[in-house]
Formats: sequence, C-alpha cells, structure tokens
Amino acid sequence: MSHVDEKMARMNSPLEPDTLRSVTAALNAAPLILADAASHVPSAVGMYAWWAAPTVFTNLPGPTNGNDPAVRLLYLGIAERKGGGLRTRVIREHLARSRRSTLRRTLAGLLMPTEGYRTTWADGHVVLVPDDEQRLTTWMHANLRLTWFRGEDPEQHEQILIDSLEPPLNVKHAKPGAALTIVKAAKAAYKASAGPRPTEA
Repeated sequence: MSHVDEKMARMNSPLEPDTLRSVTAALNAAPLILADAASHVPSAVGMYAWWAAPTVFTNLPGPTNGNDPAVRLLYLGIAERKGGGLRTRVIREHLARSRRSTLRRTLAGLLMPTEGYRTTWADGHVVLVPDDEQRLTTWMHANLRLTWFRGEDPEQHEQILIDSLEPPLNVKHAKPGAALTIVKAAKAAYKASAGPRPTEA
C-alpha cells in the first residue's frame, strides 16, 4: 500500500465515501508526463495533483503514488469554472505565467539558488522575466507529472485532501512543520528577489 493509500484509509471526512474514493482514485492514478497531459487534460472543473521523483526537493517529502511508486505528491490544486477549468489552470497558467500561478512562484523560489531565476515587477506583481518563464516551464516538463479529477465543486475536497495527504508545496490548509517553513521562506525569497516595489508616478 502506498503512502497515499494509507493516508486515505485513515481519513475522516464529512463527504460521502464513494465521492471521496472517486476523487482520490483519480488523483492517485499513474501520473502523466506533461507532454501527454497537455493533450488530455480537459476543460472541466476539478482538482489536479503534481508529482515528482523523490530526488526533486529532497528536503520536502510527500506521499508516494499508489500506481507509480517512483513519484511522490508535491502539490494539490483546484480548477473552478470561473477560472476556465483544468485546461486553463494547468496549461495557460501553471505552465506559462508566474503572475497567475502560486505553484510557479513557489517552484521559482525553491529553485532560485540553483537556477538563478530573475524576476521583475509588472502591474504590481513579481513575475519571472520572459526567458526565465520559459526556463521554468522547461524544468517543469522535465521533472513533474500530473493527474486530475473531473468533478463539480472541487473546493469541498481541497481542505480535506491537503490536511490528510500533506503535499509539501501547499501553504493554504497546510499543517505547521518543517516543509511549511521551507516553502514560506522560498515564497518570501521569490517576492524579495525583484527588489522594492516601484513607486507609481
């Protein structure tokens, strides 16, 4: 039994057991490489999970995937209808624009010591410079995998799953601990890397 499966078995949830099983089974499927995920991820509302090998962020452990024990969970997110659904959230935001992706900003902060990503201020937000947006996307394609669940009202599952599975890159709903401290420090370093916010004329 994988760490994900073990945590699921211990989970206390107000949701219907069948509903929760459907969500967790989909998210715990064998993850796709991003080139394949890009052509299959639907426009529907739902949840998504990002996975990586244990060699990625070795100081941030996550539960292993039940269908592919070579990867472990890094991050859970939701895609709502008002945001365009899963395809928009994953392809047009997480794999493209740091301004619209907490995941990208967190990854950039964690990778800055080794990758030297550069940032700037744009419309009141700290963003990666265009060349480094592309470099981060390339890194994500090389290192991350994806699963998803199609289903309405994904926010009803978000807190329960984050609380139970403890994906290390999530901050919202995360429990205090070493992983949260590291991730918060990386996010702060990312924001500080652009320098003081420019004053408006």
